[in-house]
Amino acid sequence: MTDAFQSLVETAFRRIALQAGAVIMQVYARPDFEARAKSDNSPVTEADESADALIRAELAKVFPDIPVVTEELSDSHSIRADRFIIVDPLDGTKEFVQRRGDFTVNIALVENGVPVRGVVYAPAKERLFYTRADGASVEEQGPFGDTPGAQGTIRVSQPDNDALLVVASKSHRDAATDAYINRYAVKDAKSAGSSLKFCLVATGEADFYPRLGRTMEWDTAAGHAVVLGAGGQVLRFDDHSPLTYGKPGYENPFFLVLAPGVTLR
Repeated sequence: MTDAFQSLVETAFRRIALQAGAVIMQVYARPDFEARAKSDNSPVTEADESADALIRAELAKVFPDIPVVTEELSDSHSIRADRFIIVDPLDGTKEFVQRRGDFTVNIALVENGVPVRGVVYAPAKERLFYTRADGASVEEQGPFGDTPGAQGTIRVSQPDNDALLVVASKSHRDAATDAYINRYAVKDAKSAGSSLKFCLVATGEADFYPRLGRTMEWDTAAGHAVVLGAGGQVLRFDDHSPLTYGKPGYENPFFLVLAPGVTLR
């Protein structure tokens, strides 16, 4: 990537995520909104669809030659490319519907199977994480405007394996996840929704996030990029090799997000 392209990715991803977040919050502020079930029984709302339309339109203007894979456009799920942008316009729709605030806008650039740049914006939480042009991950302090505010470089923790800080899914936690977490010496275990779990590891607010459940690449790519830029790892659960992207059907295996000092068991 040229320096100019990297700067363009940082600027455009940030701007587009903020615009999508504003659209989402317009729906969220209403006293009621409609949610319906998709073919896989996952919920979708007007906010998902409006944010997706905005993101795709803006990405097409800035990156006309880069294919875009997005959760809400099934035709895009057959795309195969070495370089592509992958989008979840509203990750954590269950949290959105239940008004829990733990939902995010996710946009990532994948090159040769690796999410190299990404933005995660949690509009209800007013938290914004992204990878800069130089590859380092930052959290920007709000309020968020056209000009970026103060950026704090984020880094993963130096974990204490006798007192780990673990984060797990709020909506998808199950007995298998709890059994796996119980292999470790855990000081504190918290729950969070959407790709915010990746960001909690990236900032050092958690040491470890195990995911023993079904996810898709658009759920994880942006958070994965933020974790990598903060010095963390995202590994397959089965063989502890790096999680890669562009897999058939864009479906992930179980995975582990961690600061490198965590001793896996």
